[in-house]
Amino acid sequence: MPLLDVTGLTTTFDTPKGPVAAVDGVDFSVDRAEVLGIVGESGCGKSVTSLSVLRLITDPPGRVTAGKVVFDGCDLMTLPEKEMRAVRGNRISMIFQEPMTALNPVFTVGNQVGEALRLHFGLSKRDAIDKSVELLGLVGIPSPHQRVKEYPHQLSGGMRQRVMIAMAISCDPDLLFADEPTTALDVTIQAQILALLAELKERIGMGLVLISHDLGVIAEVADRVAVMYAGRIVETASTRTLFASPAHPYTRGLLASLPRGDAHQQGERLATIPGTVPALTDLAPGCKFRARCGDRIPACDGAEPPLVDLGGGQQARCYLHGGA
Repeated sequence: MPLLDVTGLTTTFDTPKGPVAAVDGVDFSVDRAEVLGIVGESGCGKSVTSLSVLRLITDPPGRVTAGKVVFDGCDLMTLPEKEMRAVRGNRISMIFQEPMTALNPVFTVGNQVGEALRLHFGLSKRDAIDKSVELLGLVGIPSPHQRVKEYPHQLSGGMRQRVMIAMAISCDPDLLFADEPTTALDVTIQAQILALLAELKERIGMGLVLISHDLGVIAEVADRVAVMYAGRIVETASTRTLFASPAHPYTRGLLASLPRGDAHQQGERLATIPGTVPALTDLAPGCKFRARCGDRIPACDGAEPPLVDLGGGQQARCYLHGGA
């Protein structure tokens, strides 16, 4: 049994044009000690998926309207809120996308890292601060005894991101969602953060869902990859298979847009995917990617293609592989 098994997850938001599904029938699973990468352009539903699993969608305007989220044998969608709070931040944690807005500017780092410890483990304030110092050291923050007394604005972007990781792992979670954990960090800090996440995964034995638009990051860390487009998963595969033999035209477009080391010397322009992600309020029937796809066939204008099993754990939502 996988640690997390998500089936048919649908999250709807009210808009002036009516309700729209930002996450539309998403299925995925995460095994223990596995890293699942979720990739796609901005606005494709990656972050909303993670917030939906943790039941952090603000209602109104959004709400989970369908699906099951089974974590360690328990459907999180049916848990009373009190029991869900005991899971959230304890057995399942999340590193939010922007640490400067996720951290509270009026509380010290030590107070914020120790909050979950006091809530879930009943530690005293003094013991929680001592544990916070230990956690800050674990995530590689120098002089943790000093940093624990400081406020978020006194830290660099890399240090704030490490504080977010310390908060997320404070209760030794079974599953961690990391939403763009290296965005806006320089390359050196990115490498340090990724190495830290990989080390913590091995040390704690937790499952990790890594959300990113950066395929280089995914290639380095993930065991499997789910590619999202316009609220749907359009391809899943092992990382090795996805990069060697991408099956969906959107995945191929994402991989083709990666910069190559010799492209600049040869005067080549970066490849791009034409057009933009369609507005969810104006989706027409058929494949959601067809307006941008160079492999479009007449079947793409009919019903939306199903996920087709290609063998070896790879699936693609494309009529080029059958399903018509």
